[in-house]
Order: sequence, then C-alpha cells, then structure tokens
Amino acid sequence: MSESLPPFILQLPFLRILFMGRPSVAIFAILSGYVNSLKPIKQTRAGHIDYALTGVAKSAFRRTGRFMIPAILTTTLSWLLCQFGGYGLAHHVESAWIRDTSPLPSSSFAGAFYDLYNNLITTWTNGGNEYDRVQWTLCYLLRGSMLVYLTVVATAYVQSKYRMLIYGVLYVYYWKMGDPVIGINIYAGMLLAELTFDTDVQSHVADHPHIYSFLSTALIFLGAFTLSYPEENPEWARWSTGLLHLGYHIFPEGAEFARYYPALGSQILLFGVFFNPTAKRLLSASALCWFGKMSFAVYLLHAPLIRSLLTWMLYGASAQPLSPGKDTDGTDFPPAWTPLTSRWLLFFAIPLFYFLLYRLAHLWTAYVDPWCGRATNWIEERVFRDDSRLEKSVLLA
Repeated sequence: MSESLPPFILQLPFLRILFMGRPSVAIFAILSGYVNSLKPIKQTRAGHIDYALTGVAKSAFRRTGRFMIPAILTTTLSWLLCQFGGYGLAHHVESAWIRDTSPLPSSSFAGAFYDLYNNLITTWTNGGNEYDRVQWTLCYLLRGSMLVYLTVVATAYVQSKYRMLIYGVLYVYYWKMGDPVIGINIYAGMLLAELTFDTDVQSHVADHPHIYSFLSTALIFLGAFTLSYPEENPEWARWSTGLLHLGYHIFPEGAEFARYYPALGSQILLFGVFFNPTAKRLLSASALCWFGKMSFAVYLLHAPLIRSLLTWMLYGASAQPLSPGKDTDGTDFPPAWTPLTSRWLLFFAIPLFYFLLYRLAHLWTAYVDPWCGRATNWIEERVFRDDSRLEKSVLLA
C-alpha cells in the first residue's frame, strides 16, 4: 500500500489485526491486570484480607520466576543459534525486518558469554535484548504485575466502590502521563476483575439482556476497529485518517497514537466481551483455550524460529546474488539481498511453519513450563519462612 495505491485486503481494518503485534501486547497487559488481581479482590470483598495479602506476597515472588526463567532459556537458545550460524542466512535476505532483528555472532569466545550475560541483564533493565528483541515487553509486563500487587495491598481495606474509583483516577493519571503500554491497561484489567464480583452490575446485566447484548456487540466492533490503527502512515487511508484527527483531541500532547489506539481498542473490545455472554461462550471453546494456553510459549519461540527455520524455508533454495561491485569512484554499490525462493512457496511454508511452531510450543508447555514452575517452587522453599514453625513459635510464646 502507498499513498496513491489501494490497500491490500489484509491491510483493511479488522483483518489487519491478525498480523499486528501491539494489540496482542495490550490485551496481554489487560489480562495480566485482570488475572493477577482476580483472587485477591475476591478475598478482600469476602473480608479475608489477611489471606489476600499473604497470597499477594507469594504471587509477587512466583510471578518473577515464572517470567524470568523461561525468558532466560529462550534468550540462551537464541544466543546459541546466533553463535553457531543459525542466523547466517537471515543477514542477507531481502526482508528488512529479518535482517535488522538478526544479531551477528560475537567476535570472540569470551565475548560471546559476555554478550549473553549483558543481554540477560538488559532484558529486565531497559527491555533491550539483541538475541530476542520481542522480549522488550517482558520487562514492562513484569512491572505491570508488580503494579497490580502494589495496588491490591494499598487498597486492601478500601470499600469496593471506592477502590474502583481509585482505579479510575490511576487510569487517568497513566493516560495523562503517557503510559499506554502498561499503566492504563493494567487498571482496565483490574476494573474488569472488580466488575466480575460486583453483584449490582451482574444483576443489572441479567435484568436487561437485550440492551447489554446490543451495547456489548457495538463495543466489540468499535474496539476491533480502533485497535486496527496502523503503526505507520495512517494518513494513507480514509478510515485511519479519521482516527488520526480524533487522536489529536483525546490523547495527551506528544502521544504516540500507534500505541494509544491498540490499548484503547483492546480495552473497549474486552469490555464488550465481558458484557456479552455469547462472546464469552465462543471464546471459552476448547480449541481457543488451547491456543490461549500456548500463547506465552509461542511468544517466546516465534522470533528465533522466524529468523532461523522460516528464513531457511523461504530463502534457503535461492541463489546467492552476485556482489553488486563498485562504481567508477571505487565505492561499493548497495548489497544485493537474497530474494524469496518463490512466492508460491509461501502457501506451503507458512502453514508448515505455524504447525511446527505450535508443536514446539506444545512441547514447551508440556515439559519446559512445568520445569520452570518446579525451579521457582524450589527457590521459594529455600527462601520463604516456614509458616508452620512460625505459628508454633507464636503459640508457645
């Protein structure tokens, strides 16, 4: 697509969502706020505040291990692929994204281990990871989880209606502050968790099913349309130009619209699903639940596999282009990149790649994830206090 040419079908609103990454990050952040706060909110509403606070203390520790250990493993896997030439072809293909995200091998044996150590650290300090750049989100998602736990602790003794008011104030604060990645999504998810246990809201929905069915369906379509906002050149299409002009009125000055719109659209979409029983039932289908269960493993594995396995599938049989040579002044011409072997190959290679990706994700979920959980539990057993001994000492005192 360009300013003078019509868009491809997959660049149209709604359909383009299937290939956009930022809506996925926003939805994951909203669900993090929802899932991490669901149990402690239920406990505080029931008056079991001590249990809620104890659970939050343990969950904060476990969440760190469940995030960091799998990320360390996949970064190390990508590092090994890089050092042993797994990304060799990726540096020469015509796809700019594959070339730009494929790291070069280290210059020395010792340097390779230093590079690994450095990237394992920067993943959690500034989101930088040369071996797996999509891991930039993990740093922010972990911070978001801690923000949930902090808010739960700070509002544990607050009445639920005022707690929702606090969520609203914090949402506006992060909106104005310019945090569309984590802040506003986390508090949207926590508000959904509160509404889950709010009997007045649930009764009102049950008493007016037709009204809420219409409104929720409208919200789902509005949300999907909003989060379709393109990352680049929104002025090239009439539908996104309208969103561009609207953004100048609703977003903070200097805001990055390509991050605010996916966040806002995802929130509208999930609130629509929340109030729509049919959508809930469809999304609870066993096949979709299976894909949801695989999502974290797919997220961790897809980028290294694209730069290695898929790159070899699409470009491996192509003839290496000749050197472009030099001009009359002796300056090198721009390099000639390896072309796609055949466009017809896409119809075979892409489905096969996704099959292999989800097969590996299934194996990861079945074997690696439980091991990460056991490793986290092992650390927990070593560093946590023994509650039974503590209770005995209190009784004997």
